[in-house]
Amino acid sequence: MQPASRQRLAFALLFITPGMWSANYIVARSAIGVVEPHMLALLRWTLALALMLVFAGRTLVSNYAEWRAEWPRMIVLGALGMWVCGAFVYIGAATTVAVNISLLYAIAPVMIAAASAMFFADRLGAVQGAGVALAFAGTLFVLARGSWDNLAAVRFTIGDGWILVAVVSWTVYSLLLRKWPSALDPFSRLAAICAGGIIVLVPFTVVEAAILGLPDFASPRLWLLVLVVALLPGFGAYQAYSFMQRELGPARTGLVLYLGPLWAALVAWWLLDEPPRWHHFAGAALILPGIFLATRGPARR
Repeated sequence: MQPASRQRLAFALLFITPGMWSANYIVARSAIGVVEPHMLALLRWTLALALMLVFAGRTLVSNYAEWRAEWPRMIVLGALGMWVCGAFVYIGAATTVAVNISLLYAIAPVMIAAASAMFFADRLGAVQGAGVALAFAGTLFVLARGSWDNLAAVRFTIGDGWILVAVVSWTVYSLLLRKWPSALDPFSRLAAICAGGIIVLVPFTVVEAAILGLPDFASPRLWLLVLVVALLPGFGAYQAYSFMQRELGPARTGLVLYLGPLWAALVAWWLLDEPPRWHHFAGAALILPGIFLATRGPARR
């Protein structure tokens, strides 16, 4: 694929990927009482890895001599991206609400942009910085439902602490994904990272099962939830994120999180017959131009 085509695809994925991620928050709430957090994360990534190996297995085996020294890094990235950003979100979702999760995740793009400027000298220009500010303001407007008093009324719980750890972990994951070079292509690398995450998840899942028991593996609902999170926020969204990071850099790729509230509104319209309200359209009028401005031109070094 030509560089210009890759850039266009990466830009298109900015708007598609949040839709895949939105499924994770729906499943997180739906899984309460069906399957425990670590078990859900383990099943999710085991199925996602099985799908990845169909396409990446031969590359991982044939090029093992070239990338085997990267295993420690794969373990670290897997712990950050699959364990913390997987099980911790499911733990937090049991005691917090969607608006709190979205508020906390709205911090991540700003953290990623600031850290990218500090560690990689990727500095956004004035127009790009204004775009980030517009997108951030639009996200807050949607979450506030058109009234800033609603933000003042937000109350945080212990579940938000788990989500905040996941947000910080995602920021570190995004930065290390760029900082650590790899002999593997992005698709195969993600499969190896996924394997590293499963290695980390297994002992915690065993302890969880010993304390809380095993789920009903004969339950169709359990496997429907696992299938959804493995295919959409697992296989699809993580692959898209890796591709976008390579083409756009961490700061711009982090902007996908600002589209989460808009996608949540669309999903609620589709599944719950709750049409978008005026504040969704007002927020979109800020978020979409903001992302357009923030992704124009190369980052300043």
